[in-house]
Amino acid sequence: MKNVEQVCDEVVKWLRSKVEQANKKGLIFGLSGGVDSSVVAALSKRAFPENTLGLIMPCHSNKEDEKYAHLIAKKLNINVKTVDLSSVYDEFISKMDSKTDNNLAQANVKPRLRMITLYYFAQLNNYLVAGSGNKSEATVGYFTKYGDGGVDIAPIGSFVKREVREMARFLEVPEVIITKPPTAGLWENQTDEKEMGFSYDILDDYILYGKAPENFKNRIDEMNKKSEHKRKNPEVFTLDNK
Repeated sequence: MKNVEQVCDEVVKWLRSKVEQANKKGLIFGLSGGVDSSVVAALSKRAFPENTLGLIMPCHSNKEDEKYAHLIAKKLNINVKTVDLSSVYDEFISKMDSKTDNNLAQANVKPRLRMITLYYFAQLNNYLVAGSGNKSEATVGYFTKYGDGGVDIAPIGSFVKREVREMARFLEVPEVIITKPPTAGLWENQTDEKEMGFSYDILDDYILYGKAPENFKNRIDEMNKKSEHKRKNPEVFTLDNK
């Protein structure tokens, strides 16, 4: 990234224009304690100093995540609200008729509950929901459809992970948040890179320069193809399809 300060300024201007176009008052986002949500928080605060709300939404989550979320909130002086969704999740799962060993099916309920919560408070405050997804995650479909992928705007969606980290340092996000292993917090000891099967450095190099070890190229290409539906609006049947 050649001029990170200019990039951040452009994102802030873009956020203001999108909120104005939608006739809204500010921005709301999930504050997970990770680097992506911290960057979105910092940019949102710059765009709307008085109309920014971060939601901390633990759902049988690691207590460390909540600690880091409060750390960045204090650092940026962001208004936050904590909504513990653990009991809501438990109640939902208890209502499901079928028992399953499919951990991902159950785990994906968590980001979808968070999406519902974000839109509830967005409606109350007349805010837009800002997502924290980056280009690296989007490329391989590493997000939950209608979960963390269910947002109004994606301010860091065109930046790979290393660029987000660069923005984080410029925005003075605490180093401990920038360097800790990224995790979606779906289950205990879960990390992004362990689940994807490769590092963000490998993924970012492939996205930016088309370079990666052959076995990782194939895996990334396969993940990209399989997740194509997650990056598109729902397909609509028309008579022209006949």
